[in-house]
Amino acid sequence: MANFPGIKKARSGQKFIARNRAPRVQIEYDVEIYGSEKKIQIPFVMGVMADLVGQSQQDQMPIDERKFLEIDIDNFDERMKALQPHIAYHVDNTLTGKGMLGVDLTFNSMDDFSPDAIVRRVEPLDKLLDARTQLSNLLSYMDGKNGAEELISEILKNPTLLKSLTNAAKPADKVAEDSSTETNHE
Repeated sequence: MANFPGIKKARSGQKFIARNRAPRVQIEYDVEIYGSEKKIQIPFVMGVMADLVGQSQQDQMPIDERKFLEIDIDNFDERMKALQPHIAYHVDNTLTGKGMLGVDLTFNSMDDFSPDAIVRRVEPLDKLLDARTQLSNLLSYMDGKNGAEELISEILKNPTLLKSLTNAAKPADKVAEDSSTETNHE
């Protein structure tokens, strides 16, 4: 299968089940052979045909050339990474209330479907999550510190103080400026 490197073609599904585990669904029927009744078991093998790649950016083989793949809990992420399901669409931008927000997602594992992973790949939502994380860290840092809440409340009530703190250079920014100034003088 040239389009999906790393994916091996499935062998007989019946033989796979026989080798690995008994089928969960057992179908039996009674047959009369030469005057005696005999129960015959038919293995239950299920194949799913579906276009699970969405708007994949990879070229897909024609349906009549596609082969069945064995997919189980052990190789699910590997199969997903090879297929690279992709979706791109626009949604109403409820953050600003104006325009549309573009969402472009490619999934390589089941973990990519978690809300956190999806938010991390949509830039405006990622910024909001970072701000929320920073506020949560600040709350944890302030826990048990006397007067910290009153100080934060005072800063938030005084717009000029808040603006001056916002415009103040961070220590990391100041170090970066100093090092670039030194290299320019040399």
